[in-house]
Amino acid sequence: MLHIVNKSPYEKNSLTSCLAHALKGGALLLIEDAVYGATKGNVAEGAIRRALADLPVYALGPDLEARGMQGNVIEGVKVVDFGGFVDLVAEHRTSQSWL
Repeated sequence: MLHIVNKSPYEKNSLTSCLAHALKGGALLLIEDAVYGATKGNVAEGAIRRALADLPVYALGPDLEARGMQGNVIEGVKVVDFGGFVDLVAEHRTSQSWL
């Protein structure tokens, strides 16, 4: 399953809830304000680093760039463009958006 989170970890607990339910073999995609969770020094950094042991974590590059965070991405988080976003949706049989 592809888990898609779009809320900042500073604003809502969507990322925390997602990580509590995401299973090995799935994937996590951070978009919009959720990309702050993919950056070094944020409140969710530890949780993201732990999650990387069980599932791939992706962040949408254009959203990182729009927030000036493209140079601060946690090691192991893969940055994808819009085409990569489409590829992730196509690769996974199901997806869940965490609001």
